[in-house]
Amino acid sequence: MSGPTRNVTLPGDPPGGRRAITVWSIGVAVYFVAVIFRTSLGVAGLDAADRFHVNASALSTFSILQLLVYAGMQIPVGLLVDRLGTKKVLGIGAVLFTAGQLGFAFSPSYGTALASRALLGCGDAMTFISVLRLGTRWFPARRGPLVAQLAGLVGMAGNLVSTLVLARLLHGIGWTPAFAGSALAGVVVLVLTLLFLKDHPEGFEPEPSPHLGVAYVRRQIAAAWREPGTRLGLWVHFTTQFPAMVFLLLWGLPFLVQAQGLSRATAGELLTLVVLSNMVIGLVYGQIIARHHAARLPLALGTVGATALLWASTLAYPGAHAPMWLLVVLCAVLGACGPASMIGFDFARPANPPERQGTASGITNMGGFIASMTTLFAVGVLLDATADDYDVAFSAVFVLQALGVSQILRLRGRAARRERERLVASRVETVHVPAA
Repeated sequence: MSGPTRNVTLPGDPPGGRRAITVWSIGVAVYFVAVIFRTSLGVAGLDAADRFHVNASALSTFSILQLLVYAGMQIPVGLLVDRLGTKKVLGIGAVLFTAGQLGFAFSPSYGTALASRALLGCGDAMTFISVLRLGTRWFPARRGPLVAQLAGLVGMAGNLVSTLVLARLLHGIGWTPAFAGSALAGVVVLVLTLLFLKDHPEGFEPEPSPHLGVAYVRRQIAAAWREPGTRLGLWVHFTTQFPAMVFLLLWGLPFLVQAQGLSRATAGELLTLVVLSNMVIGLVYGQIIARHHAARLPLALGTVGATALLWASTLAYPGAHAPMWLLVVLCAVLGACGPASMIGFDFARPANPPERQGTASGITNMGGFIASMTTLFAVGVLLDATADDYDVAFSAVFVLQALGVSQILRLRGRAARRERERLVASRVETVHVPAA
């Protein structure tokens, strides 16, 4: 797709503007807080192991259960967003993830802590798809890639808060005050959502859809899945997101401390580097894709290749520990994983009409979290089976990358042909729109 075609204004395109930025920012604030809560275990993994007296496999169950709930909720949440609208779904999500964070703060046992993380995952699952839907309702379609990348960037800022702020609170004031205090942020964004968020601009109400129970659900899912762009989006998300997610969510800190011999402070700085790299690269990727739509797949596959190369170099390094410069480069490259995963939505979005955007985004968003959940489990099991051999445990990354790349290459041709057909149809529709 050439650059000029990206500036075509489609019929019914929302205008954007300051009002759009204000409303969208409220939705993004909810997502920001959800990410803080989601990634809080990443800086508390070793503390959680001591607090609940669990091994590596049991520790990974925290994140696996949270991601299992998150991934399992994606299609139901997409359907809810399409049916109920963004405001209601974001409000429900804020209530659930705040309750989960509070429960985790006061959990007296491993079982209650697991239940709290599951509740948190359920609420977290309702945020990102809602924010994507909010962006499509308030901004012109040509702004879609940049708006999506900016949402991802704000999410990574939430990860940064976990790494820099929550970690210090945890070791300064203790487990319960740190987690319970952070839950107040959930209350704040819930109030903002209820008072100020709107689903769409005035005059841009979506067409009412006939909601016919199970039949409607089946049609929405089947129609979205039939589109090659939706499936390609899922596999791009699957293949790109999980290496950084696994690193930040749980196993990065133990790997850097136990396998690489770093102090907690130095390991925390490297985790922060992943987040900062993500934020910078997200802005770059968003601008590139907005101007050069054909760059989507090269950027995604290039990120996968660079990630695999750096992981292989780090794990295969002949010395007892990888040198600091190599760990710095690894963390900088891992920062590209989040922005690359957002490219998956840039395949699913043009493949589906507005009334199916939530469902299609839910399908796409499942990809990376299924991969992350699988890898979290595999690393935990392999660590227990090999007496904490991280070189063997992290080899699971390459298996999932190979699977994902094979599916991307299989689907790319069909998705490109279908997208060209839709572009031609939208041009014809634009030409025939009568002048105001």
